[in-house]
Amino acid sequence: MVLEYASADHATPPDHAAQRAVDRALSELRRGEAVVITTEAGTALLAFAAEAVTTQALNHLAQLAGTAPSLVLTGQRAAALGLDVPLDRPVRVSPPAGLTADLVRDLSDPTRPPRTAKPTGAVSLEGGAEGAATILAKIARLLPAAIVADLPAGRGGMVDAAGFARRHDLLLVRAADIVDYRRRSARSLARVAEAAVPLEDAERTRIVAFRPTDGGPEHLAIVIGDPTPGQPVLARLHSECFTGDLLGSLRCDCGPQLRGAIREIAQAGQGIVLYLAQEGRGIGLMNKLRAYRLQDGGLDTVDANTVLGFDADERVYLPASTMLRQLGFTQVRLMTNNPDKMAQLAASGVEVVERVPHIFPANGHNEAYLRTKAEKSGHLF
Repeated sequence: MVLEYASADHATPPDHAAQRAVDRALSELRRGEAVVITTEAGTALLAFAAEAVTTQALNHLAQLAGTAPSLVLTGQRAAALGLDVPLDRPVRVSPPAGLTADLVRDLSDPTRPPRTAKPTGAVSLEGGAEGAATILAKIARLLPAAIVADLPAGRGGMVDAAGFARRHDLLLVRAADIVDYRRRSARSLARVAEAAVPLEDAERTRIVAFRPTDGGPEHLAIVIGDPTPGQPVLARLHSECFTGDLLGSLRCDCGPQLRGAIREIAQAGQGIVLYLAQEGRGIGLMNKLRAYRLQDGGLDTVDANTVLGFDADERVYLPASTMLRQLGFTQVRLMTNNPDKMAQLAASGVEVVERVPHIFPANGHNEAYLRTKAEKSGHLF
């Protein structure tokens, strides 16, 4: 899913109650619990993460809702299973014989032994609560698939989702709030801590920590020297990479890019590295390891992500623009090879006055990775 930002987005007050509801729903999903998702159209369904599936959970969901559960996949995952469907719409799979835990695992997790048969009973949808369920799983850093069951209508043909949630002690969350969660979270970022942290290649460095009001992912600004607020600042947007930044993995170029940016900014005298909490192009560390396993089977980095059911790149850069504005900057000289970073910053009100190339040589292990970034993601090498 691609978020589009208006330049005045930061002026809209965040909805803290909506953020907290989604944040609680994320915790429920990660624990293997069900949540109730409602839409403005008055429909509602029960949903829980496909990754947490068990036979007992399927039976419990069916008993609660009184309807047979279905599996919701993203369009990317459904296409990888051989279905001819739009990539930007969720697909609801309702096999005539019903779902089993093994079938859910087979259809949602491509790292399991491959299946030869296409799923049956599949219907492409516009979005709605089903689409919100897959987005919730994505934000929770789980496989982007959900098991859902429609709530039955009561008297007058209306669904009393709130009453159902109260009776069964379930969390209720609105689909629209799930869709808008990352935008709201980014808008609510606030500075919470700051300290001088001398670095090996940049002794005059301080780190400023930002946290959204719902307590979600925290982002860091590595401020080198004393950049002048109101002036274009030399900046690098760097998404966290545990394997590359900390362990020195040779599968990517993240570690060299991070350390190289710090060195180059220190040599220039001043600038900022924004360290963003969006591991694995936004899919999370667990899913990145799944993608690595698929890459070991012959897929490139883009195809591995889409076969898992994600977009090729799930990252968003509205947190970066919010952080920059709070630090006093609306213009940047951006160290990047990624046109999407420039486009997203510009769309959210931060002017990129110059692109500064940021290129490092291949190491023998990441040549295919770098080639894919250039050929499929449009990186400017």
